[in-house]
Order: sequence, then C-alpha cells, then structure tokens
Amino acid sequence: MNLIYLHGLDSDANATKGKLLSEYCQQHYPSITVIRPDLNMSPPEVVKKVTALINESPKETLLVGSSLGGYFATYLSNQLDTPALLINPSIQPHISLQRFSDSAHHSNTSKDHVIYTTSGGWQMTQADLEWFAAHPLTEVTYPKRVCAVIKSGDELLDAQLSAKFYQKHGAQVIIQTGGDHRFSDFAQHLPTLLPIMLA
Repeated sequence: MNLIYLHGLDSDANATKGKLLSEYCQQHYPSITVIRPDLNMSPPEVVKKVTALINESPKETLLVGSSLGGYFATYLSNQLDTPALLINPSIQPHISLQRFSDSAHHSNTSKDHVIYTTSGGWQMTQADLEWFAAHPLTEVTYPKRVCAVIKSGDELLDAQLSAKFYQKHGAQVIIQTGGDHRFSDFAQHLPTLLPIMLA
C-alpha cells in the first residue's frame, strides 16, 4: 500500500505529522510506502499532482490529510474512491481562508493578486479562493472509506461543524476532547488510528 500524506496550509513535504507517519510505518508497517508531496501550489495543481500519484500507483493508496490537506483528501476520495484518514480537516476553505482576503489591500482587485504567501511558498490568490468556492464539499461519496479525527479544542477551525458534516454523510468520526489544531499528540494516537484504515 502507498500512503500519501497531504499537509496543511503553512506546511510542506517535511511536515511533522508526515515525518511521524513515515517513521511509524517504517517501524510497524514496512510494506507501506509513505509519500509526502509538497503541495504549495494552486488548488487545481494539487488535485492534478495527487491524482497522478494515486493513478500511477500499482497498489491501493490511503490518503492522510491534515487541515487543508483534509479538504483535498475528502475531495479526491469523492472523485476516486480512495480511502482517507482526515486530521482536523478543513471543510470550507473558501470561507476559512477568506481571512487573508479580508486583510489584504483591496487597491488591487485582480484575481492574480497575491493575498497570502505560505511558509512553504504558495502564493495564494483571489482566484484560488474562487476555485475553492466553486468546488465545495457537499457530500462524502464513499463514507465507509473515510474517517475524520477531530480535536474539540481546535482553535483554528470549527470542530463541531466538521464533525457534523462527516457524521451527516455517514463517515466515521472520532472526536477527541481538547487538543489543538496542530494535533500535537499525533504520534501517540498512531497505534490506534492507522489500524482503523488498514483493517
């Protein structure tokens, strides 16, 4: 099996959770190849890149997506019937990322105007927000293939909203009390989370 880790907004291929997954699988699941692509690019480019990784794989692929990576994992799972484990997933990036547009200077209203540059180097534009708005998550097409793990103490995203969305569409939802958006105790939960998706 291939496991593709989809990192969040201000992250990259060396994301802490991605590296923890690599180390854990090397130790406990040596047959799993962990792939950690850099997704600091426009949303359509992310979709194209990860779709190619899934389609090129001779083995089944598991997506593990954190935050904005959780949005992409859900989107791609819906498109390709790929199993997905979601960590504090973003379900409305066109709304949650609007904070950058609101704080940007409006003297330049061009769609190509950069409203935020991530730590990984993606220059987010108004056109990117419009892409997210045009591709909302409205369903979970293969709910039995999806598990969302959500910290109730997420300070960045609305944990209740995310939980309700996945529950409504029949996906498995694990709500953990407290915690934070970064899912700081990710390592200690890997022994219970990965087997859920590998069963």
